[in-house]
Amino acid sequence: MLKSRVKFHSANGKRMIMIVEDEEAKQKDLEGILANDYELLFASSGKEALELAALHHDMISLIMLDLTLPDIPGLQVLSRIKGDPQISVIPVIIVSSNQAAEVDSLNAGAIDFIPKPYPVQSVVQARILRSIELSEDREIISLTERDPLTGLYNREYFYHYAEQFDQHHKEMEMDAIVLDVNHFHMINERFGTAYCDEILRRIGEKVREMVRDTGGIVCRRAADTFMVYCPHGKDYKAILDSASIGLTAEDTSENRVRLRMGVYACVDKSLEIARRFDRAKLASDTVRNNYAKSIGIYDHQMNERELYAEQLIEHFHQAISDREFSVYYQPKFDIRPEKAVLCGAEALVRWKHPSLGMIGPQKFIPLFEENGLIQSLDAFVWIEVARQISEWKTKYDHLVPVSINVSRIDMFDPHLPQKIMEVIQGAGLTPKDFHLEITESAYTEDSEQIVEMVGEMRELGFQIEMDDFGSGYSSLNMISTLPIDALKLDMQLIRNAFLIRKDTRMLELMIDIADYLKVPVIAEGVETEEQILALKKMKCDIVQGYYFSRPVPAEDFEVFLKEKARESRE
Repeated sequence: MLKSRVKFHSANGKRMIMIVEDEEAKQKDLEGILANDYELLFASSGKEALELAALHHDMISLIMLDLTLPDIPGLQVLSRIKGDPQISVIPVIIVSSNQAAEVDSLNAGAIDFIPKPYPVQSVVQARILRSIELSEDREIISLTERDPLTGLYNREYFYHYAEQFDQHHKEMEMDAIVLDVNHFHMINERFGTAYCDEILRRIGEKVREMVRDTGGIVCRRAADTFMVYCPHGKDYKAILDSASIGLTAEDTSENRVRLRMGVYACVDKSLEIARRFDRAKLASDTVRNNYAKSIGIYDHQMNERELYAEQLIEHFHQAISDREFSVYYQPKFDIRPEKAVLCGAEALVRWKHPSLGMIGPQKFIPLFEENGLIQSLDAFVWIEVARQISEWKTKYDHLVPVSINVSRIDMFDPHLPQKIMEVIQGAGLTPKDFHLEITESAYTEDSEQIVEMVGEMRELGFQIEMDDFGSGYSSLNMISTLPIDALKLDMQLIRNAFLIRKDTRMLELMIDIADYLKVPVIAEGVETEEQILALKKMKCDIVQGYYFSRPVPAEDFEVFLKEKARESRE
């Protein structure tokens, strides 16, 4: 950890200087020169000097070290000081009558050399003050440019030094590498901040060791993200393996910390440094949940996807203005009665792009979640759904609630409850008409703030559905305390149970959890009669999927509403 020793002044307001000198007369000489401006600490031997330096390292601004000491030669004392991380940052001035030792002293790490007999008092004072101020300035710069936890460069200085490296090595091929810790937020929640801080320090040390000898610089970009800029040709797996050493606690194998890596090899130097590492981060994210693969390499296909994503982002606001987005509705059916009954719908957004055609939500939703545009899209959907429900309310006697998606980013808006209430009240609706779907990952990543916001929404009368249950990493203890009104099983659970493993035990467990919480369970992605019968046997409450209907435009969904209204009259 990078620690600040910028305390500069002792208890009496003066900087402290330690004088290491075994001759009392020489001590008196320096005392006469320095006592008015500094607090002085004296040591008569190398051993005493090292002990006092360790004891007062936070207060000592400078060490004046004689080369001739009774126990340890001065150059050895200097070497020990510079080899001790706790005291190595204290500047040392060598004082000696042996002027031939000046070069050796400076090469060993001394900040200056003052000969004996001492120059005139003003010269000694000026050189001491200059040495202290240079050291203090250097330390302030170091604290500014480096991450305090790991001692690695912070992002801004890292980008600056990477640019400088390029200027001096224009022909050298370089790689941009990003290292991420898988599911870091969950490790932090399980084992605490102190444990995670130690993990991050170890990773920083290992990566720095890997690039120190062969060239390269290292940065801690964010909480659990590290960046490496190094000459092309390094063994990526060796870097990853080295950074992973010692990340599993000795007392258990359950909390193994897994790293993933993204590599943008032979970078295009016409790109800004930040863009190069964005590409490496993109490659890292491709192996985020892949336990068989830990290294992602940026390639031509990723470049095409990146250009495609930029095109979508650039056109987004025009798409909102031109109403290129439309809302589709997928019906939900209660399968507990003998005949399944329509009990709700989920609102799903679709995008008909003027040149790219129909774009599936799996392509633009994650993209907009990443850059914040999802808030504008969500607001558009909420208004459109409210308008549509209000229209249906005038046409049919009976309505079913519609579930709308609320992204994790939305949940950080302190005005979210007010905004949704304004939408539904403006359309003449109540919270009973809207169910709010919030993904499990939102709860697990930012649990405290999300739980608080969800509690506020429930107090207003909204029903909360935890979406994609089973895809995240919630603990049972966490689930039991969350404010939810329904659990919605992740679609992949259904597919795995019926299409791949033919094993429904995990589904049964999820349904048992819902039963324990006394909330209904919703299964999405249901496509066959076999699945319906099995889910009904497992006491699943509600299903949606292609078995009943794919998502359809509002006018097609009215068929289900008409049938519901007819059944209610009978």
